[in-house]
Amino acid sequence: MTSLGSRRAAEAAALSGRLFQVVDRARTDFEAVAAGLGLTGQQARALLFLHAPRPMSDLADHLQCDRSNITGIADRLERAGAVERVAGADRRVKLLRLTPAGERQREQLAEVVGRGSTVMAKLNKQQRAQLAALLDALLSD
Repeated sequence: MTSLGSRRAAEAAALSGRLFQVVDRARTDFEAVAAGLGLTGQQARALLFLHAPRPMSDLADHLQCDRSNITGIADRLERAGAVERVAGADRRVKLLRLTPAGERQREQLAEVVGRGSTVMAKLNKQQRAQLAALLDALLSD
């Protein structure tokens, strides 16, 4: 006979495994959309995050990467004409701001992601609302 603890551990492992599969699929889908627009996944995530001028340190936190990596991401987006560096209220802090071309690219990216994501393609509106509530419950402290 299986103990309650073993059954709960097996259930937790099965659910976690499925969550990881969904995350992997969503990441793969997102990176394919980004590549179709000539972007890396991190560049695409940066564009979506920059709905307003933000410090580069905030972008590093959002992308969960070292701040030194943000310089390279910002450089590539700046060379592509998508972002510009501007002084913040504290002139020592540089903000990244989307250019008009970056705004258009962000809108295009958001539209394509909205159409091509696994969640949007496979779940109806009610299921997406249920998923959002469940994810919020999992993420609450």
